Amino acid sequence: MKKMPVLFIGHGSPMHALHDNDYTRTLGRLGREIERPKAVVCVSAHWLTEGTWATHMPKPKTIHDFGGFPKELFEIQYSAPGSPETAELVRETVDEPQVRLDDELWGLDHGAWAVLRHMYPAADVPVVQLSVYFEQPGAYHLALGRRLAPLRERGILVVGSGNVVHNLPMIKWSAHPEPYDWNVEFDAFVKTKTEEGDAEALAGDSRGMPGGALSVPTPDHWYPYLYALGAADGDRVRWEYEGLENASISMRCASFGLK
Repeated sequence: MKKMPVLFIGHGSPMHALHDNDYTRTLGRLGREIERPKAVVCVSAHWLTEGTWATHMPKPKTIHDFGGFPKELFEIQYSAPGSPETAELVRETVDEPQVRLDDELWGLDHGAWAVLRHMYPAADVPVVQLSVYFEQPGAYHLALGRRLAPLRERGILVVGSGNVVHNLPMIKWSAHPEPYDWNVEFDAFVKTKTEEGDAEALAGDSRGMPGGALSVPTPDHWYPYLYALGAADGDRVRWEYEGLENASISMRCASFGLK
């Protein structure tokens, strides 16, 4: 099997799980374009932990980690199998820090299934989630992403799922709101630094980056981007989708190493 690419998916609202639009069709195209992986390792912004954990159960549950949405969203079950073998491979590949294995507490949250149900609608590709050790700085997550890079040679698709810009308190719910200047500024800064290959600049304190203080008020949705950058191991970026939603969300999606 040839070396797998790396993806970063800006997942935005859980409602995208139900939508058919340019964004979700982009996810479907990626699922068809990328050679079928042996498994997906997904770093989701919605599994925040003390320490770094990987799901190890053979049948992960579908977690509806949100509220106030329509009943049909809560009825979705994404029944992709887990892969204890892949979780153990992650633990063996990442020599530092220790990756601990979760057999019962977590499963697949919407950072994973709301994306993967468009990429692999048959839910027939095994999925392992990797948690985000929230108290650690950006450099930790970039370094851990780099340690995941060898998995790509083993047929594993590494996916970071979050948002480059994610400020929920400042969301505007009107149909087509003008994005905030700081949203535009930070999103463009990330694009430029990524194209320049300057991962270290992006692993620094986001509050000091142009527009970063408001674009990344908390780093939960930002850190998965650093995992993707690290696992990319210097491979060239291809922007799969670019868009700013609700004035304060970036839906930017990237692939690395996809010709």
